[in-house]
Amino acid sequence: MDLDALTAARRDEWARLDELSRTRRLAGAEVDELVDRYRAASADLADAKTSTGRSVQGDHISTMLARARLRLTGAPENVLRKIPRFFALQLPAALYRIRWLTLAIAIGFVLVGTVVALWVSGDDALVAALGNRWQLEQYAENDFTDYYSENHPAAFAGTVWTNNAWIAVQCVLFGITGFWPIMVMVQNAVGVGTAAAIMIEFGRADVFLLYIAPHGLLELTCLFVAAAAGLTIFWAWVAPGRRTRGEALAAAGRSLATVAIGLIFALAIAGLIEGFVTAQPWPWPVKIGIGAAALALFLVYMIVVGGRAYRRGETGDLTEYETGTPTLTAG
Repeated sequence: MDLDALTAARRDEWARLDELSRTRRLAGAEVDELVDRYRAASADLADAKTSTGRSVQGDHISTMLARARLRLTGAPENVLRKIPRFFALQLPAALYRIRWLTLAIAIGFVLVGTVVALWVSGDDALVAALGNRWQLEQYAENDFTDYYSENHPAAFAGTVWTNNAWIAVQCVLFGITGFWPIMVMVQNAVGVGTAAAIMIEFGRADVFLLYIAPHGLLELTCLFVAAAAGLTIFWAWVAPGRRTRGEALAAAGRSLATVAIGLIFALAIAGLIEGFVTAQPWPWPVKIGIGAAALALFLVYMIVVGGRAYRRGETGDLTEYETGTPTLTAG
């Protein structure tokens, strides 16, 4: 679609919509006309966003529609009616936007964890610094695996869920600092690498991988996503583009806070797998397959559903009615 041609063809209609939305008192016929022009402009905005995403023309239409919507209704949408839109459009679009940064963080996490594991396990002095030989052997032979079965599965699942959800929320909300998500990821990578080093030292590297994989595939991915969301908020403050830093930060914070909410549900699934699957005496292909299936569903939701929503113009942000009329900038 040629947006310049659309603007030329619809300029008078949009001007009339803007005029009606600013009129204090409307006659019955004018109200009907306002409704008709509002519907027509909404269709124009949908076409513009579908073809080119966000644009100056689209922002102009959105501004008029926001004003007309307030003129017609003056009341927000029912909260319960927003739930389907949140899960079908806002959340997957927000996840899709940070897919590449999530991948970069995942690669960095694996590299740091692997380096720590190989470095520590390859140096007897570093291994000795972790504790006496008997304690480390006890950890490798019993404590590591007992951790997943020493408590009731439901209580254990709830504990790891709340802990991981809190970490994810912190990464998103404190992402404005720029260092918090990185610090959390490095700490966790070093912790995982250290645990792996102890298991390697006592010939139980396979046990480490088999116990981490069922729940860790989804759990760690969720933490990578949270860190990516937090760093994206930070970058919106550093490089706001044509908007003010406040506007850019507000938009990024609103759109990516949805990620924190969505990860609470994803981490609940990871917690259930950790509590009810990891410690079960089932064949390892079954347990790892459950974890892999959970991760696959998450990635399909993030990439396929999210990509579809993003191409429709969704960013994860609230609607313009909820955030208010946007400020247009030239250039």
